[in-house]
Amino acid sequence: CPNVRFCGTPPIDGVFADYAVMPAENCFPLPEGFSPNEGALLEPLGIAIHTVDLAHLKVGQTVAVLGAGPIGLLTAAVARLAGAGEVYMTEPLVHRREFALEFCADAVYDPQGQDVVEEIMAATHGRGVDVAIEAAGAHETPDQAARVTRPGGKVVVVGIPSDDTMIMTASVVRRKGLTIKLVRRMKHTYPRAIHMVHSGMLNVAALATHHFPLEHIKEAFELVAAYEDGVLRAMIEIGTEAPEDA
Repeated sequence: CPNVRFCGTPPIDGVFADYAVMPAENCFPLPEGFSPNEGALLEPLGIAIHTVDLAHLKVGQTVAVLGAGPIGLLTAAVARLAGAGEVYMTEPLVHRREFALEFCADAVYDPQGQDVVEEIMAATHGRGVDVAIEAAGAHETPDQAARVTRPGGKVVVVGIPSDDTMIMTASVVRRKGLTIKLVRRMKHTYPRAIHMVHSGMLNVAALATHHFPLEHIKEAFELVAAYEDGVLRAMIEIGTEAPEDA
């Protein structure tokens, strides 16, 4: 879309409020019994679906996802549902690595204590994965994604680097003949995301580790920014009240 507008970006209002006004064509009705937490997590799930769409993943192909934040976790889970064989992940935070092993991954490597490229290449017997998905936005992860991908494979970049620079070793990308795609949010994914959650294919609510009333939104942002207390997603629950002693 050449005219994207974002909530919370002037002059468009944000949605940390009791009510929000939106164009009807931009709204999707949720089935009965669909929880607010599940509804809020449809956005990262939509990005995950679009990422796997771009990868053109085939049944049985191997996948590496670099970064086990909410989008990385959901992308790995969607890849698994799409028929991926082994799914490898990398993640520096212990609580995310532990969650990834239970939620979607066959193996998770620590980039601060392991050479993740060597580990993934060893796990694939020197071949490399069919698809690598960069979901960390770190300086080093795009190049790592290229290095763990087999010749003729695909790299899909989801992460957004803070310095707006993406680095890959040109000789690696060129000699392998890699296909590189970048994710721009999502494309027509909400109906599928709603179906996946409503049918029980994917438990997105498991990522909602913390809950805050609107009055405590500052604490929620600080918790997420500091990666504290095992947080994956902090949910702002509109219409709930803070405890009197909070």
